[in-house]
Amino acid sequence: MPSATPAPSPAVGVLLPRDLPTDLILPFARRAEELGFGSVWVVEDLGFRGGITQAAAVLASTSRIRVGIGLLPAGARNVAFAAMEIASLAQLFPGRTDIGVGHGMPGWMRSVGQWPASPLTFLHEYIDALRALLRGEAPEVRGRYVHLDGVRLERGALPDVVPDILAGVRGPKSLAVSGEVADGTILAEPVAPEYVRAALGQIAATRPHRLVAYNIGSVAPDPAAALAAARPGLEWIGEPEWHAHIAPLPFAAELRAGCATREEFVRRLPDAWVARLAVTGTPETARARLGELGAAGVTDAVLAPVGPDPLGALESLAGAL
Repeated sequence: MPSATPAPSPAVGVLLPRDLPTDLILPFARRAEELGFGSVWVVEDLGFRGGITQAAAVLASTSRIRVGIGLLPAGARNVAFAAMEIASLAQLFPGRTDIGVGHGMPGWMRSVGQWPASPLTFLHEYIDALRALLRGEAPEVRGRYVHLDGVRLERGALPDVVPDILAGVRGPKSLAVSGEVADGTILAEPVAPEYVRAALGQIAATRPHRLVAYNIGSVAPDPAAALAAARPGLEWIGEPEWHAHIAPLPFAAELRAGCATREEFVRRLPDAWVARLAVTGTPETARARLGELGAAGVTDAVLAPVGPDPLGALESLAGAL
């Protein structure tokens, strides 16, 4: 019998740290391109840097690498003005931009008065309208949250290549919305193969749908050193917001048992669990883990560097390519 066709390996990108010193942002992106990463992803976390500005700077300072924004909170920008910004990026740098849109962290969005009564309805309306505008349509929208009356982008402002619009979500109902209206889904870290399979079942897309998976990445010749470096990057995952990521794993019920603080939680994580919750170890081990993620359905694996030397960590992560 013929052997089964192996699952395609995911494209491998890297996450630009949100707190990277300003003078390292562009060198980091350029070095990622030189090392052969397929993409660099910028984040827009409240109180840090804007996603669109970072993306524009990185695109202008590189020549090949794709740049993803992961993600723009829907409540932060009127959809028509978001479409103008995104179209400008896509015109200036055709075929190199991916756009993530999501609810935003509830606490952050409430703190700025932009958390809707129905986040699912808002996201559905927003992504539908955003894609229509980027295609040059003039949608008449009288939604619960999105209102458009004869608005369209001028012909000269339309991109030749409409970027993929991906939904950065995690809950079952939000994943279902992504499967219905988005071109793909961004899953925040940690993303184990079990979570990928569970998420894809909830996404239930009926057309081609990308799956972007963020993970803490730590690669070193010494596997113990790689595990130790990855551990601090997992301190948040014991919080309730990360339940969906952990629930499919066999140790989910034990994960936060008896830990009073994040520091205690991350200190007590068994090495075997760290290895399941990050892409870590030797280059060979990391590549095998990326293969497992690809087999589960990940199309784009994005590695988040850890440690005090982000450029050094980037060099090490290249060993997984």
